[in-house]
Amino acid sequence: MKGTVQRGLKQGFLTTWTLGKVIFPITLIVTILQFTPILPWVIEKLTPLMGLFGLSGEAAVPLVLGNALNLYAGIAAIVSFEFTVKEVFIMAIMLSFSHNLFIESAVASRVGVSWWLISGIRVALALIAGTVINLVWNGGAEQAVYGFISNSDPALNGWIEIAVHGLQTAAIAILQLAFIVIPLMVIMQFLREMGWLTKLSKGFAPFTRALGMKENTSMTMVAGLTIGLAYGAGVMIQAVKEDGVEKKDMMLALIFLVSCHAVVEDTLVFIPLGIPVWPLLIIRLATAIILTMIIAFIWNRLEKDKRKEPATNEHSYNTF
Repeated sequence: MKGTVQRGLKQGFLTTWTLGKVIFPITLIVTILQFTPILPWVIEKLTPLMGLFGLSGEAAVPLVLGNALNLYAGIAAIVSFEFTVKEVFIMAIMLSFSHNLFIESAVASRVGVSWWLISGIRVALALIAGTVINLVWNGGAEQAVYGFISNSDPALNGWIEIAVHGLQTAAIAILQLAFIVIPLMVIMQFLREMGWLTKLSKGFAPFTRALGMKENTSMTMVAGLTIGLAYGAGVMIQAVKEDGVEKKDMMLALIFLVSCHAVVEDTLVFIPLGIPVWPLLIIRLATAIILTMIIAFIWNRLEKDKRKEPATNEHSYNTF
């Protein structure tokens, strides 16, 4: 038992170090950027585009902050303005697909999938979802009533205070990562060495097979669905190394998870905004399932055709 704990702790610290090298600098840079003219400039340029999604110009603020930082920053920005229920719902569904874009996509890319692909899928889903909801939903014109949420931006004076705040925020992000990843890696080590991980994978296997993946992808899916991309990436990295998860299966798992990860937390945080959250959850799950199944089907067909190609294009070189 002692050896299992030690191996789990070692894996936890190594994973924290691997992910921390990505999370710390990005968190520091983005945190400092929000106190510079850069983010306001980006928001100003994006304001005219908000009309495509049925949003007022102020919606650019929570969308930019939510993508650059996290869901909580986006929610804090939402309650700073007066929006309709429809506008809040559109922003919620867009941010649920595409939030904390730099960190989550960069961390997820550590398993070998392109950052641009992950980010592109998330942004595309957000844009499509916002456009479709704006076109098909005619209700939600009433004013949104927010719960007990407040926007409390720190009052900082001078670059030294801003830099210290950035370092503190980045350090807290690493501590949060360590508190989640290290115990998770110890638990994973126990599950693996006691054979429970195999049983869990078999129990989750019908779902992963339906999505076009092998059963050894199950733990990656469970981690991403429950604790999200950033923290679940630790399990993903270990799965690639130790569980023999193939690149194709990991790619499909990531496509599913970029559409739908941390489903409980990312759904519940929107409840105080006074919007219906069940449709939010259903849209995310349905999108993730349909998208993954379509890509898996196309991928399998291409592989099947590729395997048939040598047989159909055989040539005889014995004619001379």
